[in-house]
Amino acid sequence: MADKAELRRIEIFADLPEDQLDWFLSQTHELRVKAGDMYSRQGDPADFMFIVLEGQIQARGEIGGETIVFAINQGDITGVLPFSRMKQFTINMRAMTDSRILQYPVAKFQDLVQRMPELTHRLVGMMSDRIRETTRIEQQRDRLAALGKLSAGLAHELNNPASAARRATSQLRDVMKKIKEASHNLGRRVLTVEQKAEIEKLETSLAQVDTPPPDPLTISDLEEQIDSLLRAHDLNDLWMLSGEMARRGVQPAIIASLFTTLDVETARAALVRIAASLEIASLLNEIEGSTTRISDLVRAIKEYTYMDQSPVQNVDIVRSLENTLTIMNHKLKRGVDVKRDYEKIPLLVDSFGSELNQVWTNLIDNAIDAMEGKGVLRVRTCRQDGWVMVEIGDSGPGIPPDVEAHIFEPFFTTKKVGEGTGLGLDTVQRIVKKHRGNIQLDSAPGDTRFQVWLPLAAEAPAKS
Repeated sequence: MADKAELRRIEIFADLPEDQLDWFLSQTHELRVKAGDMYSRQGDPADFMFIVLEGQIQARGEIGGETIVFAINQGDITGVLPFSRMKQFTINMRAMTDSRILQYPVAKFQDLVQRMPELTHRLVGMMSDRIRETTRIEQQRDRLAALGKLSAGLAHELNNPASAARRATSQLRDVMKKIKEASHNLGRRVLTVEQKAEIEKLETSLAQVDTPPPDPLTISDLEEQIDSLLRAHDLNDLWMLSGEMARRGVQPAIIASLFTTLDVETARAALVRIAASLEIASLLNEIEGSTTRISDLVRAIKEYTYMDQSPVQNVDIVRSLENTLTIMNHKLKRGVDVKRDYEKIPLLVDSFGSELNQVWTNLIDNAIDAMEGKGVLRVRTCRQDGWVMVEIGDSGPGIPPDVEAHIFEPFFTTKKVGEGTGLGLDTVQRIVKKHRGNIQLDSAPGDTRFQVWLPLAAEAPAKS
């Protein structure tokens, strides 16, 4: 049987009075568990605190969609602690070795508080430490999950322009061969200085056109007219050039002008080279657009994470929001229409690194999820006295009043098991408070709004 000497080997019992230890032992029940036997199962009533006197217990369960395994060793105290609200055990516990366990019933916690206040205080402190550690682990898991989602989206966003640039580069090699052959064929023709100048002028003017492509109906009409013009001069094999020229908005009259100064075969060679030049211009524009998109994403990532920058600095709120929207574009473009309403003058706040971007990311991500990926996302900023207000709203179904009352509580979530830890809005609130601000919620079906109030830089008024 357990005795006082065994209890004193456990730190929180070491200096307690003899009579208190005697009383505590009289209220407990010692249990022996053989190696391999189950000590407790998930779902069993949580009706005791227990101390491992000898042996080792393995705990295994699922939290937040992840399986966790840890050891409960000799001298460890766990189970239900004073003032805990746990009603059922959430994990399975199995003895890894022959073990002796001392159980104290939850029903006698009130007596424990009265008879052993110092032990109660220590047990509550132990529970607080465990809550903090559990919260830290959950927050880390939440951040890693969010990072994983952002990374996957960014990989997709970067891959699209990179693939487009690679594809255009590959096509460019083939077109370069075409223009080389066309130039060689044209070079074999006897041309006057005026004819050469006319061809070069036409080629340069068409290649430098940088206007949006015509609408599909106009392209179709142009292609048909150009094709008819070429066929009228027995250039039936150049039908593929019609589409490229039509997409660039080339007018049939320009092509017809070639046939007034050149013979048919020379005009053919000139048209092939001009078409190749147009295709090269299109491919270069595509490469430039793709690499610009990659550059913009990299810039947004650096600004989003405040890479290579000081931890505390003035941050332009609108730029911060736009960087977040750029980072989350992979989720927005599936069916979310973003409506912006920004204050015209810059609004600067003192920010701790990328923490405010975490706030925008959480609120925007929740809004997209609430709308199931389709709807209107509203992003608004305004200035009021010494404060900046950032409002993020959505056209989703709204938040029911019974849920709204708990929305900022740690570990509260309406998402399915494994889809969320319930730390998103708790994290948002803590970050906002760290920046001396506050967050408010107003929700109705079709109109949910989160308003974040932050003091403007160099101003720190007290807002109730």
